[in-house]
Amino acid sequence: MARFLTCSIVAGCALVAACSKAPDRQEQSVTTMDVREAAAPQEAAGSGPMAPPGIVPNAAPGVAFNYRYAFVLPSKSISAVQESHAAACEKLGITRCRITGMHYTLHDEDRVTGQLSFKLAPELARGFGKEGISAVEKAAGRLVDAAIEGTDVGTQITASQRRSADLQAELSRIEARLAAGGIGDRERAELTEQAQQMRQQLSGERQSRSEGEEQLANTPMTFDYTGDESFTLGGNPVGNAAQGAWDSLITMIAFVLMAIGVALPWLAMLAVLLWVWRSRTGLWLRGKVRGKPAPEKALPAGDGPSAA
Repeated sequence: MARFLTCSIVAGCALVAACSKAPDRQEQSVTTMDVREAAAPQEAAGSGPMAPPGIVPNAAPGVAFNYRYAFVLPSKSISAVQESHAAACEKLGITRCRITGMHYTLHDEDRVTGQLSFKLAPELARGFGKEGISAVEKAAGRLVDAAIEGTDVGTQITASQRRSADLQAELSRIEARLAAGGIGDRERAELTEQAQQMRQQLSGERQSRSEGEEQLANTPMTFDYTGDESFTLGGNPVGNAAQGAWDSLITMIAFVLMAIGVALPWLAMLAVLLWVWRSRTGLWLRGKVRGKPAPEKALPAGDGPSAA
């Protein structure tokens, strides 16, 4: 009997343990699956250890985003890449993409910088930015900086609407008081001034909401381009070192020439002063200062007075 009770207790404990472990195992497998699904877009966003993070803002009603990308690529490729980005915007049409600014600057030693600014439909901004990065990479360039900034414009618009409603209610009350009559000139003047101030505030609130709606309807995007001549060497470390040595030599020569140019007038002036100091005029002046006659120049033999 005791053996039967012991077996029953052991079997019951094993059954309880099995039932308690089953939900834990199921929960663990679900959690692992969720993590993998969440990590999949992150892995797809990058193409290597130097790729930018695959983080993009989710669609958020009322949030206005501003995109900015900075690229480094060969100077000779910047013009062509700018044209390809501009063509991609023009292909979308002016209602969905507009070019708002363009800069192209040629600096010393054939180094180029440039910039393109766009205004895009919000739903197209992310895809347009990815295509822009791809075009730069095809031109042997790379993305070096990316920033996506958001402003909660929707909350500002809602707050402005509440302020406008309060102002409009107060303005209606004042206008009704003015229309009723039976008030003095002083009170009428004060109410009229208050009504004018409220109309100005209402106009400012409408302007603010209009600007916010414009931000939500058009997403700014800026591409900055910087030329890097080392890219033309194919990323060769020896070539890059040679280019650096050459640039250093040019800088040294320029510094030496500048130093000579600064010192040469002073050296010339010192030479002139030294020549004057050692000349007969200089000797005569020194003699005058010291109170001694200037030494006479020795006459050649036979030219002096004969001895008695």
